[in-house]
Amino acid sequence: MCVTVAAAYRSAVRRRHHPPLLILAALLAVMLSVGCQVAPRAGGAATVDDGGAGAQTEVTRPDDDAAAGDHVASGDADPDGTAARPPVTLPPSCAGLPLRRLAALVLVVGMPDVTDPADPLVAELSRLGVGGVFLTGYNVTSATQVGALVRALRTGPAPAPLITTDEERGRVSSFRTLLGSSSSPRTMAATLTPAQVRADGRRLGRSLADLDVDWDFAPLADVDDGPATGVIGDRAFGSMPDVAGRYAQAFARGLRDAGILATAKHFPGHGAVPAGIDPHSRKVLSTASPQQLRTRHLSPFERLIAGDVPVVMLSHVTYGHLDRRRPASMSPAAYRLLRDMGFDGVAITDSVGMGAVHRRWKFPAAAEQAIRAGADAVLATDGTQARRMRDRLVDAVRRGRLRRRRLDEAAARVLALRDHPHPCLR
Repeated sequence: MCVTVAAAYRSAVRRRHHPPLLILAALLAVMLSVGCQVAPRAGGAATVDDGGAGAQTEVTRPDDDAAAGDHVASGDADPDGTAARPPVTLPPSCAGLPLRRLAALVLVVGMPDVTDPADPLVAELSRLGVGGVFLTGYNVTSATQVGALVRALRTGPAPAPLITTDEERGRVSSFRTLLGSSSSPRTMAATLTPAQVRADGRRLGRSLADLDVDWDFAPLADVDDGPATGVIGDRAFGSMPDVAGRYAQAFARGLRDAGILATAKHFPGHGAVPAGIDPHSRKVLSTASPQQLRTRHLSPFERLIAGDVPVVMLSHVTYGHLDRRRPASMSPAAYRLLRDMGFDGVAITDSVGMGAVHRRWKFPAAAEQAIRAGADAVLATDGTQARRMRDRLVDAVRRGRLRRRRLDEAAARVLALRDHPHPCLR
């Protein structure tokens, strides 16, 4: 029954028909009612106590020494269900890239406290050929300095890394020192029309483009009615699915108008988390029932997917009705749900240095688990881990834990974000 329902949904998507939310709800209800979730297998990751330590504490577990999760033998079905969809292939100019370069392309990494273009980490990331570099407020002192930093990052082999940042408006703003303060998304939705929010997104996008930024980790499509200072709080546009979806879509379209890639986050919805529980430091369990997930939390994402948002970020929240053992960012079930909603862009994890992931998987193991589960890009704010993460992915392919076609597909999607027919040529 699980295969039949999922196949019917994928068939509708291949006919370029995005099923409306009511159909999605019905399909998901059937899938959940008959147990369409990832069942535990032998050799999986150990359960760990999430109490006490901070987000950057590394805890060695069997996953770190083996396959970072459930082993995928060469005869198994792809964990993300890619076999049921048309293959995503590398562009001709990138077809000859060596395995090490492809593995680097699926990594998007930060540079803690780096502002100097001559910093050794800048040269390291340029040589590795990572797919993206994440700039935060710790990388910003002036527009001239940011420009020099970006030019240094782009001196390596083609394709140059995409430059991404976190500009949500309100309290999450990597470039506040240059762009100034702004109202929170919650306040914007309460005081502005969607057209005005789109115009604001367009202005922001133009400012980011002037700073050589390509990609913004915004907007939030989460539905949240909790305290403004909560983990999501006033970062969300609204407490009602329709409001959150309409305003998030308007903001994403504004970014697109300015040529900036938008990111819908945090799939499949971060708003169903008890107040005060933060995935930056510990495991987080969603309180959403299957019905709440269907009718409340997925709705804004469906709107953004139908509007062709190019990137969706997966949360580190564990949704027991999808996968009892793994957070969404590491769960094949979550990626299958995203693809069955018609999304064929880049699926990226939230930062794997956050405690909800990092207390269970070290950076290299998390990269392997995420790509095997169905991610196309892995975000890590600590770029000093990039080489180890790349090498782990290469080893996983060579030893048969990760199919080469899965890595090729992920790299192809990241390459497709570049508006260039031949991204691997200078």
